[in-house]
Amino acid sequence: MLQKLLIRNYAIIDELTITFDEHLNVITGETGAGKSIILGAISLILGERADTSVLINVAEKCIVEAHFDTAGNAAFTQLLQEQELDIEPITIIRREISTSGKSRAFVNDTPVTLTILNELTSTLVDLHRQFDNRSLDDSGFMYAALDAVAETQTLATQYQNAFEDYKLLQKQYQQLLQDQAAWQKEADYNQFLFDELEAADFKEQEIESLETQLKQLSNAELIKNTLSEGYMVLAEGEQPLTAEIKRIVQQLQHIIPVYPDAHDIATRLNSAYEELKDLANELSHLQEAVDLDAGQLQEMQERLDLGNRLLKKHALSDTEALRAVHQQLAGILSAQQQADTTLEQLKAAISQSEAGLEKQAQSLFKQRIAKAPVFAKDINELLQLIGMPNAAFKIELQPATQFNAFGKDSIQYLLDANKSGKFATVQKAASGGELSRIMLSIKTLTAKALQLPTLIFDEVDTGISGEAAKQVGILLRSLGAYHQVLCITHQPQVAGKGHKHFYVYKAMEQGKINTRIKALDMDERIQLIAQMIGGEQPSEAALNNAKELVTVS
Repeated sequence: MLQKLLIRNYAIIDELTITFDEHLNVITGETGAGKSIILGAISLILGERADTSVLINVAEKCIVEAHFDTAGNAAFTQLLQEQELDIEPITIIRREISTSGKSRAFVNDTPVTLTILNELTSTLVDLHRQFDNRSLDDSGFMYAALDAVAETQTLATQYQNAFEDYKLLQKQYQQLLQDQAAWQKEADYNQFLFDELEAADFKEQEIESLETQLKQLSNAELIKNTLSEGYMVLAEGEQPLTAEIKRIVQQLQHIIPVYPDAHDIATRLNSAYEELKDLANELSHLQEAVDLDAGQLQEMQERLDLGNRLLKKHALSDTEALRAVHQQLAGILSAQQQADTTLEQLKAAISQSEAGLEKQAQSLFKQRIAKAPVFAKDINELLQLIGMPNAAFKIELQPATQFNAFGKDSIQYLLDANKSGKFATVQKAASGGELSRIMLSIKTLTAKALQLPTLIFDEVDTGISGEAAKQVGILLRSLGAYHQVLCITHQPQVAGKGHKHFYVYKAMEQGKINTRIKALDMDERIQLIAQMIGGEQPSEAALNNAKELVTVS
């Protein structure tokens, strides 16, 4: 719901603030007073382009700001989430046009493009201008209206969900077909690469381990000699170090009884003896472990060469990356082998989905085609009342060969505007004012069932008067019971039906003309509507007529 509109420095509006009612708001005023200018400002909020020609004061920027109560608008909230915009119960949308003509748009103070703004506001405002009732050329709206009166909305939603699942299955099937075609081109090469890695069968960190081992084996003789020399010094030389330390320990043991201070040194030397004896044993074991087998050295070198060649071939740096490629190729080959089976499974799922869709689509078509003539009859009755006595409206449903987002049929709203016996699409057959009245009739009949944004009608009563204008007012009033409606009108019969009445006028202020808007109280409404009936100085009869026209909320 549009709560408040602020306009600053736009056309002949220096500054205005308008607070709207949640039901039917009527806007009246003399021609040229600025009603269409206010509509133009709202259009900026909806994402239309603008330039510096709208600036009343070229030294200041133009600002149009709208406050919407969006707490219960699920579609709008979802769009905000998709665009990663802040979600607030009151959404503030602002357009700024700088003195250079540069335009910027903001949603809750976050900059957005006009494309995004247009998408967002399409869920907030539905603007009906003459020759601009695009909903009547939108299959989605036409189906939604018919489903609302046919009470098939739940079935339509179920069908649409099933249709999305069906499209997903088809997409998966086509993708797998494409993958399979690509696999076939590379199948032999992938198999060769896999076989090569499978034969190599490198273990975890094997290539890195081979490099370390080969460095050791390449220096095996030096290592063996060094270990042997150390062992000889400790245990097997002419005067082994361990034997000498053992001899000293034994000598110290002899003097301890007469020289107790030698006890600690003897103990420590004995510990050193045991440690050196262990070290000698370890040197011996290490020496024995060093293998000078030339055959083993060659085998390891060949294995390392294979590993390095495969790393280079696949542009990799270590064993684990090579093993990952091995596993990836295994997965590709497995998927290739399973592709035919998966394709058959998807084909079966698509067939099953089609059967379900067919059943749902036929049920929808049956109920829609039964209700379409009744819906058209109701619309025709309303059109008779609102100044289109020669119009004939009908809904044409035709079976289709393919499923679509709404069923397995096609829909058209058709009109014969002048009893010619020739029907054409509503957009082609109706004038601008007639389009607005047809849309008003449709939305009145579906008001209870459809969730609609704020509806704005720009002179929906153009070309009618009297009883027809009265009926338009009644329809707008009934529509306003369920939705917020803004209507610009010149007809007293329509103005009298508003829950809130705004009067737009021009005022001379500080030597220049500005547009002003005023929310009228009851007495002001009666006076103004009487003037719309009888002129500037309305008669008592005009005043009494005005009192009868004004509907008390």
